[in-house]
Amino acid sequence: MNRNVIITCAVTGSGETAGKTPHLPVTPKEIATASIEAAKAGAAIAHIHVRDPETGAPSRDPELFREVVDRIREHDTDVIINLTTGMGGDLFLGLDDAPTEFDREATDCVGQVERMEHVEMLLPEICSLDCGSFNYDMPNYVYVSSIGMLRIGAERLQKIGVKPELEVFDLGHIWFAKQMLAEGILDAPPLFQLCMGIRWGADGTTRNMQTMVDNLPDGANWAGFGIGSNEMPMVAQTALLGGHARVGLEDNLYLERGVHATNAQLVDKARGLLEAMGSKIQTPEEARKTLGLKKYEQMKKLRAAA
Repeated sequence: MNRNVIITCAVTGSGETAGKTPHLPVTPKEIATASIEAAKAGAAIAHIHVRDPETGAPSRDPELFREVVDRIREHDTDVIINLTTGMGGDLFLGLDDAPTEFDREATDCVGQVERMEHVEMLLPEICSLDCGSFNYDMPNYVYVSSIGMLRIGAERLQKIGVKPELEVFDLGHIWFAKQMLAEGILDAPPLFQLCMGIRWGADGTTRNMQTMVDNLPDGANWAGFGIGSNEMPMVAQTALLGGHARVGLEDNLYLERGVHATNAQLVDKARGLLEAMGSKIQTPEEARKTLGLKKYEQMKKLRAAA
């Protein structure tokens, strides 16, 4: 049982959810505001994607990330910034008789350096690193994150001092993350995020989460989440197994059946659940010490020397 839990709030994500709830933040101002409100509710970390302000579609525009980060840093609310690097891995294969004739309109597949441009520019304390390729629940759609890309990403993040949050969707992803740790391109202690219930990765069950935890390297920090109605049960499960928790509108849109949630409400609900279980919620400063994070000024010096 973890008695000192870090809550992450994933405030918007990249799913097709912009028209499904009135509370999803879309513009940089809305995303920054949602991150600040989540922090005030008890989240130590804000996990951030950006979206096209006009359409709500997911984006990887570095200037949108810059506006979000600048707005958060200019505010007096302390929160750890965690930027996604997951955008740019969408590969839509062609039909079965011509799979290499990719669907060019839907495909957005770029190299690791381009996926991390905003991270190297803005130096968040944490960024996500998706630790393997896998099938999504669409015909001919593969999310691409090759071992070559991952080694490039880990090495570049190590040089600039940004902590990678190793997003793992299945056991093979943990296996390769441990390989990178053995190669010395990830610094100890590593930080894992167990992503449960995303088709077709690991199903979001208690047994599967336990198995994934059993495969983590000794001394690792880890968090986990479930999606949809499984969000709060997985909050409890992560604490019971010794980890940290993630909630937010990236993973679930509802506070209860038929009631749309805000990010702050989901954080508050998770906090109440964890405190009822006897856990204390870590502040951002406490979370920095737990995770071994470098502050922005330290990272600027590392980048200058890299």
